[in-house]
Amino acid sequence: MKLTSIISVNFNQPEVTLAFLQSVKNNTSGLPIELILVDNGSKVDHGAEFLAAYPGLKYLRSEQNLGFAGGNNIGINIASGEFLLLLNNDTEISNNLIQVLTETMDKNPEIGIISPLILYYDQPDMIQYAGFTEMNYLTARNKGIGNMEINQGQYEKQSRETAFCHGAAMMCRRADLSTVGQMAENYFLYYEELDWCEQFKRAGKKIWFTGQTKIYHKESMSVGKESSIKTYFMTRNRMLFIRRNTSWVNTFLFSCFYIGIACPKQILIYLKKGRKDLVKWVFKGVLWNFSHSKTSNYLGFKI
Repeated sequence: MKLTSIISVNFNQPEVTLAFLQSVKNNTSGLPIELILVDNGSKVDHGAEFLAAYPGLKYLRSEQNLGFAGGNNIGINIASGEFLLLLNNDTEISNNLIQVLTETMDKNPEIGIISPLILYYDQPDMIQYAGFTEMNYLTARNKGIGNMEINQGQYEKQSRETAFCHGAAMMCRRADLSTVGQMAENYFLYYEELDWCEQFKRAGKKIWFTGQTKIYHKESMSVGKESSIKTYFMTRNRMLFIRRNTSWVNTFLFSCFYIGIACPKQILIYLKKGRKDLVKWVFKGVLWNFSHSKTSNYLGFKI
């Protein structure tokens, strides 16, 4: 087997990250891998604990939080594996993950990036991801395949093209990045993996899903449900994604829909839930796109 570089990012989650390191250690024995962990500006440096938990770990620390893409890109820059496997630190893996993903990539050179079946860690019989449908670029909406279905093995034999990978677990070839490029860092949080998939598509590569292996995801441990940071970046980046990946005509039509229908609807939902505190972040997310270019790295949110 060829060398796989596993890359993960920690931000103020030492216990979660230690569990992740143990999962990798338990499920990759004898396999040619290197494990790279990037600390993304955590308040406390737990590097000594991480290195003790996983001897041979490549550990890097950024003094500031560079976001999902920025943190992973630090790891990508020092990776030496032919394959790069980006895993969220709030995941635990299965023992055939590396073998299935690398063999699938080897057999199918047209694949640019691949994700496995993703199950919820707290409800391991519940599916989070089994692929995505195509994007409607006028509304920036698509659907998750298999989401919230009970796992009865219905996807375990599938290996197929899909519209987008899932950021919690995705593998690509390091050689392809000379053409595709790294993840765009101006998203900071949310939509960056969808944008990356668009870059792979433009390079003539396919986006792939396999149900022949799986991971378990401790979803939303970093951000939580309906938080200000999640509201802001989901609003901001949905529009940014369209700006970066479609024509100006489509962007104009989407903007009419988004500002006239989608955002007012979301604001009404927040008001009905008694979450007036989130309304201003919808406005801020939209307004950011009118005051910054589609390549701007300014966040507009104090982290």
